[in-house]
Amino acid sequence: MTDQEILSHVDHTLLKAVSSWEEIQKICEEALEYHTASVCIPPDYVKRAADKYGKELDICTVIGFPLGYSTTAVKAYEAEQAVKEGADEVDMVVNLGDVKNGDFHKVTEEIRALKQAVGNHILKVIIETCYLTEEEKIRLCGCVTEGGADYIKTSTGFGTDGARIEDIRLFKKHIGKNVKIKAAGGVRTREDLEMFLKEGCDRIGTSSAVKLLTGK
Repeated sequence: MTDQEILSHVDHTLLKAVSSWEEIQKICEEALEYHTASVCIPPDYVKRAADKYGKELDICTVIGFPLGYSTTAVKAYEAEQAVKEGADEVDMVVNLGDVKNGDFHKVTEEIRALKQAVGNHILKVIIETCYLTEEEKIRLCGCVTEGGADYIKTSTGFGTDGARIEDIRLFKKHIGKNVKIKAAGGVRTREDLEMFLKEGCDRIGTSSAVKLLTGK
């Protein structure tokens, strides 16, 4: 697998709360230079990045991040606003309280509402696997599929653990045929990148792939 093949599946990510505009511009420039799948940045920087880079750059942002417990109405408004300001892709966090309460219908309906809010734009659903039982992960594969999302995503990168290969294998057994997989959190080596891609991930969210593969 070539460096460019790997980078074409990477969401080049910077989501630290203290990220400066200078740092955001740097990863946007890197994403353009190395042809990553997208750049994933905080919502507050979406319009600024879209104004500067236009359609040259696929912009991804996060909704209900990182804890997921905003109300559905708030998340839907966030998603609509992000798309209006230039986001091409939206990564939402599920409400883990609903998951722990066993209210999977509510989780599905929230995903459906956000997919409606973003329309033809890509919606990825972060289920934060580190807090879940296997049964909850399986049920969430159903929620993501039924809600019409484009991707199921392992992690925010802000939880107690990140992507694990066994979760990718579990997802593949239980998601619908139209749902793709994104691994995120703790993917830091070339071996990790290749492993997740070979296992069937279509995207990998990471802040380190460009530096790792280019040495810059």
